Amino acid sequence: MSCSILVVFILLFIFLHKPSSPASKSPIQSIVKETHSTIHSKPSSAPPASLERVVFNTEHIWKNDVLNSVTPRGSISDHHKVVLVTGAAGFVGTHVSLALKRRGDSVVGLDNFNRYYDPKLKRSRQDLLLNEGVYVVEGDINDMELLNRLFDTVRFTHVMHLAAQAGVRYAMKNPSSYIHSNIAGFVSLLEVCKSLNPKPAIVWASSSSVYGLNTKLPFSEEDRTDQPASVYAATKKADEEIAHSYNHIYGLSLTGLRFFTVYGPWGRPDMAYFEFTKNILKGKKITVFQGPGGVSVGRDFTYIDDVVKGCVAALDTAGKSIGREGKRKGLKAPLRVFNIGNTSPESVEKLVGILERLLKKKAMRDVQEMPKNGDVMFTHANISLAARELGYMPTTDLETGLKKFVEWYVDWFGIDSLLQCSPKSFNPLWCTLELEQHHINQPEREIVSNGETIFLPNK
Repeated sequence: MSCSILVVFILLFIFLHKPSSPASKSPIQSIVKETHSTIHSKPSSAPPASLERVVFNTEHIWKNDVLNSVTPRGSISDHHKVVLVTGAAGFVGTHVSLALKRRGDSVVGLDNFNRYYDPKLKRSRQDLLLNEGVYVVEGDINDMELLNRLFDTVRFTHVMHLAAQAGVRYAMKNPSSYIHSNIAGFVSLLEVCKSLNPKPAIVWASSSSVYGLNTKLPFSEEDRTDQPASVYAATKKADEEIAHSYNHIYGLSLTGLRFFTVYGPWGRPDMAYFEFTKNILKGKKITVFQGPGGVSVGRDFTYIDDVVKGCVAALDTAGKSIGREGKRKGLKAPLRVFNIGNTSPESVEKLVGILERLLKKKAMRDVQEMPKNGDVMFTHANISLAARELGYMPTTDLETGLKKFVEWYVDWFGIDSLLQCSPKSFNPLWCTLELEQHHINQPEREIVSNGETIFLPNK
């Protein structure tokens, strides 16, 4: 079944993105040419001056910044790493990049700043990274020319591949974006890495969604993952099969991390806890789904700091890529998959109750039966393998994690009362989002899930 999933996506990929002529270099590179103007075009209305960026990064613009970004601040330890973090301006990518930089590793980011959710938050994360000495190159993971230039500029020892099109329900509206980012993007990265000498070790983001319709709990890495419930899950499962192929053929060290509902400060606005907080503060209804007969939906909510520990531990234990020459010598490159969860699932109703206490405001619930559109009723991670191999052990309970998120949220948006901006802690992002009517202020186009909230892009 898993092989058939991979074949289907490869065929779909080739069908949707056939080269325009025999002279085309590859299906992946043809995608870059077709979408280049869309990816790098400026929005119709320019952002505030403080948020302006150079949209197209030619090598002469970013090369010195990249080299400065990988220059160690102090003495280099024996375990020093030079890491390319893709999706660096994303939620997990920002936190991982900061953790690596702060412990002394050299870090460069790559992000295309897409508009799945409002990119102003990503730009603010980019500023946070730049203040810590981490430069983020703006570009698409499918741009193999850019990837080659990056690897020619810096000899990366490791890649933390976190770039992806996230979300379960949005895949029903725009499945091709998941093929482009999650499958073609992963293949583009692996194609470049397989040709390097030495080859970097790669840690990448899979998802707990691969467990799909599996009803055995808790989810273990050995459980079946051939029944994806969404296109998003299917792309992540396909990535796991692709990783197996590149490990087997080219000797790349590959570690996949199956994240379970990550939350915390600087999080994604499309996630339910973020959306619930916004609407509770505004006195708006929140949509809470439940199963047949009123069964509560549950998630293994995992705090961002715990996820970062898992990511860093995976890098530290990744082992080396050996290449084909190493394989001929009988060596074996690591191929691993780990659950990164909290192993303590909680009901969404409990999450809402905690937010009510922290915000000192009652939520107005709109309880509905969960639609059959790709989500699952319950997730629960068995982390025994990660504990044994990585020393991974989460320490943050849901209430503690949500408290930290709410403190960040109120401070970041400068909120001192409902729909007001604090004059002492004024953040223009909050009011800009309200005035410009971006995704988070369009309830008629929201699809709210217990694990996450997807906002359909503006037409």
